[in-house]
Amino acid sequence: MTRRLPLPAGSEPRAFAAIAAAAAFGLLLTGLGGCSDGSADTPPPSSPAPSAVSLEPALRDAAPDGFFVGAAVGGGGHLGGNDTLKLPDVAGLVGKQFSSVTPENAAKWEVIEPSQGTFDFGPMDEVVAFAQAHGQRVRGHNLLWHSQNPAWLTSGSFAPDQLRQILHDHISAVVGRYAGKVAQWDVANEIFDDSGQPRQENPFIKALGIGVVADAFRWAHEADPHAVLFLNDFGVETPGPKVDAYVALVKQLQADGVPVGGFGIQGHLASQYGFPGGLQGVMQQLADLGLDVEVTELDVRVPVSAAGEAQRVDVLEQARWYGKVATACLAVARCTGITVWGVSDRYSWVPTTFPGEGAALLFDDALAPKPAFAAFREALAAGRG
Repeated sequence: MTRRLPLPAGSEPRAFAAIAAAAAFGLLLTGLGGCSDGSADTPPPSSPAPSAVSLEPALRDAAPDGFFVGAAVGGGGHLGGNDTLKLPDVAGLVGKQFSSVTPENAAKWEVIEPSQGTFDFGPMDEVVAFAQAHGQRVRGHNLLWHSQNPAWLTSGSFAPDQLRQILHDHISAVVGRYAGKVAQWDVANEIFDDSGQPRQENPFIKALGIGVVADAFRWAHEADPHAVLFLNDFGVETPGPKVDAYVALVKQLQADGVPVGGFGIQGHLASQYGFPGGLQGVMQQLADLGLDVEVTELDVRVPVSAAGEAQRVDVLEQARWYGKVATACLAVARCTGITVWGVSDRYSWVPTTFPGEGAALLFDDALAPKPAFAAFREALAAGRG
């Protein structure tokens, strides 16, 4: 748990003025949460007040040149049949507001290789096609993870050498198909636990050891030499054993000539734990290793009622946090982008995973921009200072 720290005088992000102004004009502060029962098809709260936040300029236009503002998109997982790129109102926001997209589920093992050696590239192809049509970058997510793996993999009886071949073939097929179309890949996702030990829930790490991570990077690089290859994890927003483990791993990978190029700080934040005051320092520590750094899965969950509604004070605090994350990232020269893990609270993963919390994204259930949108955009527009 992160301890809430008092903010020093003068440390509010540059976005605060926009937030205060938004509050003065009576922005929408209720009806912001995820669906009350966690279902993606529950209607939004009735009769929401209109939002006073303008959609212009778009986030992608407010950001500095070369800085990517992304969103997780598509279907699968908790979304069920709700593919956000097939919902015209959501897809319209994605195309207009964001310069980068990440498939929330379409490139995960259970979707893309549902049976051994048989690939379903359709959902991922749709994400790539959408990005190409809207001048967007694509981040690939992910190639090596302990979760959302198909039953044939997790329940199969494979010898270590067979698992090694399975992983090689998967990475070669997936990365190879999208060579030149996917700019970054989260190669190894969540491979350490909170104490900094390799996750034994990962079938490949359990059978082959942590050394398989280096193999995964090499195989991905062979399949697409131009893609930037990332480590990616949550709980690395502040210094601690997990950050230390990744720093040691990166140094070893670099010493061994492994093509690790970036680090993704997921950024799944919760107001109950306080803002991670060490965020910028961790970003700089990783950048100093020669890595590109990005916030790859940002959301900021707050307490919500049974109807999925957040309190005014929490919505305004959430807005400050979005601004502070952007300001921290922009203060680090090698922090090259921020991806928000979804578009609308209506389709967020948060309510189904954290009961009593939600309203975590930039747009509410009705797709109206929230104070967080204004604060985030203001911080982006302030640039690198």
